[in-house]
Amino acid sequence: MTSPFQPACEIAVAPAARVYEHGWQSFSPSHAYRIGERPLRPASERNRILNYRHDSAPGADAFFGEGLLAVEDAFGATHVISGVDPFATATRIRAQVHHGRRAASLVVDADGPVQVTTVAGGLDGALATWAGEAAAGAGVPAPRPAPTAWCSWYTYGGGVRPEDVHENLAAMDALELPVDVVQLDDGYSAGIGDWLVPSDRFPDLAGLVGRIRDSGRRAGIWIAPFLAAADSALATEHPDWLVRRPHGAPVHAGNNWGRDLCALDVTHPDAAAWLHGVVTTFVGWGVDYLKADFLAAGAVPGLRHSGADPVTAYREGLRLLRDALGPDAHLLGCGAPVLPSVGLVDSLRVSADTDAEMEPGDGDYSQPSQAAARLGGRGRQFMNGVLFVNDPDCLIVAEHVADRGGWADHVAATRGAVVSSDRLGTLDAWGLDRTRQLLTAAAAGWPEA
Repeated sequence: MTSPFQPACEIAVAPAARVYEHGWQSFSPSHAYRIGERPLRPASERNRILNYRHDSAPGADAFFGEGLLAVEDAFGATHVISGVDPFATATRIRAQVHHGRRAASLVVDADGPVQVTTVAGGLDGALATWAGEAAAGAGVPAPRPAPTAWCSWYTYGGGVRPEDVHENLAAMDALELPVDVVQLDDGYSAGIGDWLVPSDRFPDLAGLVGRIRDSGRRAGIWIAPFLAAADSALATEHPDWLVRRPHGAPVHAGNNWGRDLCALDVTHPDAAAWLHGVVTTFVGWGVDYLKADFLAAGAVPGLRHSGADPVTAYREGLRLLRDALGPDAHLLGCGAPVLPSVGLVDSLRVSADTDAEMEPGDGDYSQPSQAAARLGGRGRQFMNGVLFVNDPDCLIVAEHVADRGGWADHVAATRGAVVSSDRLGTLDAWGLDRTRQLLTAAAAGWPEA
């Protein structure tokens, strides 16, 4: 079988040179490695399917960039290799070390056409140069600032109740915190895909949105728009709306929430109309901030109604969300194919989820932990304010959070989105002061210190 990878270039490297791997989606590690280092890889097939590109299984014997890879050479320059249309294609780029008689080199190949940008100096400056030039070349407008927000997830998880939102609304007023958006996260719906069927705890979701708006704040809501649980009403009643395998079965889009997951085919006219209707229903209630999560499901390989390739279908799905939301709403992408989201989202999660714990339990840096979130956030910092506003994940500074000061410093250093996710009225003096500092700085547009 002929390999889809074709030679691209060969770069002479010094032993201390670094190679930057860019991961496929928000949760995929993006990091610079020394030539002799072993790149981070998924710890399980479940994690690979959920957090990496479905049709890629990079080994540890090569560096692997999804749409983007950069290499420091032996002469003081950095070579940035990217797809020729990096935001509308999904070129995979591979670099393997070749040890010659006198020196080492990296042999680079790719499964699509690439362009090489060479910049004097190291990785950080070269990646920043590439991002600016790529954005200008694609006509990407400067991202709008992200509003400050509060999110229910890290305190309440899927068990959130309307009373929890009411309590934190009152705390925002009493503590005079500059929170613009109150975002309800997972837990309000009956299941994944059945977004307008409320869980038992939310008999009046529209009323809760109204309560948020009556407080003088904007209302936000979480959704995984391109996913449907295999046992959801959506999947069982409309199997023709799902991305399918050649033999007709739905594509397996992962397992989470204890459920097998399917991917919605947004190129099917009826599926697109249904999803558009879900979002316009939210908008009709008063929602103008959407956290769209697990977006990589929109780019899984498989058969679609229109025959579109995965990246084209994914971008079509983002345009659908934007159209339903309206031009002034804020669209936050999460778990999203990063480069294909450029120009279509306002802010983007740039790492794995954070967590109260420092290290991921299974050592997999696509899994929730502060260490994984910091690694991915630092690895994509060059994108902030150029391709979108970086979302480093929520600010959590309650006393039980490991190295809460270090995590707050990471959020501050990102100079992007600040979304508090603590139970505000229970923060100690330090936590409250740090939360106020970061919300205030973000609300003011991150003025120079």
